[in-house]
Amino acid sequence: DIFVTHCWREGVFEFLDKVLYSWPRRAACAYCCMLSNPQTLDIAGLLEDPQRSPFAQALRSAHSVLVVPNRDVSVYTRIWC
Repeated sequence: DIFVTHCWREGVFEFLDKVLYSWPRRAACAYCCMLSNPQTLDIAGLLEDPQRSPFAQALRSAHSVLVVPNRDVSVYTRIWC
C-alpha cells in the first residue's frame, strides 16, 4: 500500500514514530528498503535490471509514498530519496 522513503539519518525510534503518526488510514502494509532488502548482503543482483528491482516493483504496487523526515538533514538532499 505504501512505499516508505527516508534518508538513513534518523534512529529507529524517530523513524517508527513518524511512520506511525503519518500512516494512511486505509493502508495495510508498507515497503521500506531497510526492512525489506537484505542490508548486509551484496544486493547488486537485485539491481541489475532496474525495472525488475524490488524498489521498482514496490513503487508500482504502492498507492502512496510516505517521505519520512528527520531532525538532522532534509530527506530531499539525498539523491535516492
